[in-house]
Amino acid sequence: MARPTPPSPPTAPQRPHVREHHGDRVEDPYWWMRDLEDPELLSYLEAENAYAEAVTAHLAPLRATLFAEIKARVKEDDLSVPVASGPWWYFSRTAQGRQYASHVRAPRAEGDPRPDPEAAPLPGEQVVLDGNVEAGDSEFFSLGALTVSPDHRLVAFAVDTAGDERFDLTVREVSSGEVLDRSLTRIGYGCEFSHDGRFVFYTRVDDAWRPYQLWRHRVGGDPAQDVLVHQEDDERFWMGVSASRDERWLLLALGSKTTSEVHLLDSTDPEGEWRVVAPRREGVEYDVEPAGDRLLVVHNTHTPDSDLAWAPLEATSHEQWVPLLASGEGERFVGVDAFDHATVLSLRTGGLTALRVLPRDETSVSGHGTPWDVPVEQPVHSIGLGDNPEPDQSAIQVVVESWTTPRTVLDVDLATGAHTVLKRQPVLGGFDPADYEESREWATADDGTAVPVSVVRRRGVIPDGTHPGLLVAYGAYEISSDPYFSVARLGLVDRGVVFAVGHVRGGGEMGRRWYDDGKLGAKPNTFTDTVAVARHLVDAGWVAPDRLGLEGGSAGGLLVGAVVNLAPERFRVVHAAVPFVDALTTILQPELPLTVGEWEEWGDPLHDPEVYAAMRAYSPYENIRAAAYPAVLATSSLHDTRVYVTEPAKWVARLRQTVTNDPERSPILLRTELSAGHGGRSGRYAAWEQIAWEWAFVLDRLGATERVDGGAVSG
Repeated sequence: MARPTPPSPPTAPQRPHVREHHGDRVEDPYWWMRDLEDPELLSYLEAENAYAEAVTAHLAPLRATLFAEIKARVKEDDLSVPVASGPWWYFSRTAQGRQYASHVRAPRAEGDPRPDPEAAPLPGEQVVLDGNVEAGDSEFFSLGALTVSPDHRLVAFAVDTAGDERFDLTVREVSSGEVLDRSLTRIGYGCEFSHDGRFVFYTRVDDAWRPYQLWRHRVGGDPAQDVLVHQEDDERFWMGVSASRDERWLLLALGSKTTSEVHLLDSTDPEGEWRVVAPRREGVEYDVEPAGDRLLVVHNTHTPDSDLAWAPLEATSHEQWVPLLASGEGERFVGVDAFDHATVLSLRTGGLTALRVLPRDETSVSGHGTPWDVPVEQPVHSIGLGDNPEPDQSAIQVVVESWTTPRTVLDVDLATGAHTVLKRQPVLGGFDPADYEESREWATADDGTAVPVSVVRRRGVIPDGTHPGLLVAYGAYEISSDPYFSVARLGLVDRGVVFAVGHVRGGGEMGRRWYDDGKLGAKPNTFTDTVAVARHLVDAGWVAPDRLGLEGGSAGGLLVGAVVNLAPERFRVVHAAVPFVDALTTILQPELPLTVGEWEEWGDPLHDPEVYAAMRAYSPYENIRAAAYPAVLATSSLHDTRVYVTEPAKWVARLRQTVTNDPERSPILLRTELSAGHGGRSGRYAAWEQIAWEWAFVLDRLGATERVDGGAVSG
């Protein structure tokens, strides 16, 4: 596509400021951007948006095509698999032209077969919550909670219409639609009813956006009379509230990056005392699952990759934990779910997810029989539990997908292991999974470590060194970049792009050690691993040396910024989404959201000069070089609480000030969503428009704007 002569980019105002810590003086003329209320910042962001639109005006047809392809492949009128809960089937509907799902239920009689997911409206359907109605005219809409009372009479839901992840709660009677309570505002994620539905338990956040208080609120009552149940004063710890599957227990989970503590309350006694399952011990993490007459506990007391234990229902100490199953070589236990007929363990093995079923057997000492793993056909896959609200199920919903296999919901018999397909994500437009290939490869890091790489491409693409490629990586918080199917991603692969995911250290793909080897002082491994993956893609012939892009978001945006400083010559274009690129400056400010809790991830540069020096050496904003960089697209949101727009705005300003780019060949762009938060635009059509905008820029820079499959998506 012919590119017009670009206009001149905006020039960010500079104001003198010096940051000084541990004897290190740093001039930061863009420090002023930390004031999100400064009118000059908004003016600057608007100017950057106008510049980005002008530079990419020639891509409008490609953006429209990408959006149309996504839309043509999605079944817009769709229904999720109904799940049984008490006297109702619960499911969600999407409708053509509507941004958000509608959450619905229909009457269920004992012994009724599961309704067909492709069915028209079911007899007696009731709308529990319609996202489109609740969103109204708001440009942004997100749910922070959606829970139905144990007697199925009430629904409580929390709504954010700004993107700042503070929510207003509504309690409503489902059948009549009568609003019973709208008194709670600016609360945190999650809420739970007491067993009788008289009370709602909810969290509040402190000035640093940390959930630190759990409150009990009488439905319809005055919030001034609410009771503070627990306040967590250790700034490293966050909290969350949930209910057990049998709805007998409420759980308060408290956790830092390295330590856990769980409190339980009998939900039938909402005004009673909460009990600590095991007092926190520094460095010990555990999760609790009530299982009828006992508790199941996944914990890392003896091994970093965790073991499974059981404890008496009334347990108050870790000394009451009884070993049940130890993790094997190369395994990482990550969670457990209890059903009446079996316990289901979620784990990682060989770098992939797995589900292990432990049948209940009251005749055995452990209470369980011989474990077996749910089989998966795809060699590179993701598997996890679906929605399973009832404990007495004889079969469970399991979700399986891969990079090329659409999301598939299975019904797995807990006794026999037999399974049936309940629903496979419909993909329209002539999609055939046989047209695509996926594989797992291994790159060699600088220290000799083998790093897993997922490679996705159209069938028939051979590693001849000519193809465009896009490498995606994250590498933080033990979050794994597991295989998932994406309709939008087809728009890349159908244009000849080899899509690769680097499962670099700092993530959790290969167990706890994989995470530990990419955090704190070992954080640079995350970045050098990514460079090694980029090198592998070129050396293996999957990607041409001058046609590789890099993408990452949030902490993955930090990765993008650090990697492009290390090896700018390896990439033609980079996309950093809501990027944590001014990491050192942020982590030096304990008053900001996330900071104190993040010291267990990155270290504490405020008090430790060695940590300061280490972060100073890799923080992207601190280390931009006077060299030719690839084209840069930084995307952000004005109301992002997790990574302030300040960071990408400062980064872009300093990039323009420092690098030696030809602005026509390698422009540097900042695009900010002015009505969104950390996850970008809400609503499916708005999200498709956003991804079409971003990927059009990437495809253009990679020289991959035309489809290579010889056709268009058939609507």
